[in-house]
Amino acid sequence: MRIFVTGGTGLVGRRVVGLLAARGDQVTCLTRDPAAASAKLPAGVEACEGDPAVGGPWQDRVREADAVINLAGESVGEGLWTRGKLRRIRRSRLAGTRNLVAAIAEADHPVTLVSASAAGYYGDQGDRALAENAPPGDGFLARLAVEWENAAREAERESVRVVLVRIGAVLDPAGGMLPKLVGSLRTGLGGHLGSGRQYVPWIHGGDLARAILFVLDRPGLAGPVNAVVPDPPRQAEFTAILARRLGKAAPLAVPAFALRLLLGRKSELVLASQRAVPSALRAAGFRFEHGDLDAALADLLGA
Repeated sequence: MRIFVTGGTGLVGRRVVGLLAARGDQVTCLTRDPAAASAKLPAGVEACEGDPAVGGPWQDRVREADAVINLAGESVGEGLWTRGKLRRIRRSRLAGTRNLVAAIAEADHPVTLVSASAAGYYGDQGDRALAENAPPGDGFLARLAVEWENAAREAERESVRVVLVRIGAVLDPAGGMLPKLVGSLRTGLGGHLGSGRQYVPWIHGGDLARAILFVLDRPGLAGPVNAVVPDPPRQAEFTAILARRLGKAAPLAVPAFALRLLLGRKSELVLASQRAVPSALRAAGFRFEHGDLDAALADLLGA
């Protein structure tokens, strides 16, 4: 297949592109810096210059593709949520997705769009199990996910199969939340956040990459797909398992009010409870290789 990827040099994208290249797909990655990207990408993967949030000649390559995997977006976990940061987060997702959809609409052959979304779609819904048909929640991340998904679903007007991968917290030693948690526990500053009762919908980076290829390859799958483990733990349990794996204590508990004072609106990242479950993936026959948290941490951090 000819596959066009945005965000191909990011935490998730590198794993996805590696699997696509290994199985022989013809992969083109959009990047602002082709020289730097080429040093990170597998042999045979093309680096195409462009910014997904800005239309340009790169859109011609989208029109040639059989499938588009949209993973681009400014990190929500890095930096303070200033007004400028929130604008960049939103623009990077919405403008980029709309530019992709505009290019796909001009293709003269069937195209599949696999577009990232987030488990943050559900907002804070307590103990409720959240399959893909659950309603969206409230908060910045939930509203953003709704807008992001709606932008991708505009491609359905052109009879494009659109899959919306609602990604949970990605565990990967190369980035994301795992190195931060490991660092705080190793320095004796770790512990549960808020009440610790909020659910953490996580997924091993390798399982996420496999899940993205899984939905890409199944014509019958469309719409939202939760990319999270079947049995997410509560935050206190997550922290305790990680602490045991590291041989460290987790003595601290940071109250919710302190997190809200320190992080402002960004506190929803760690305080919202999303008991998302992968109903669509399981119904389609996907098998998690790393569904147990302790075993996943052993794989990621070394036994």
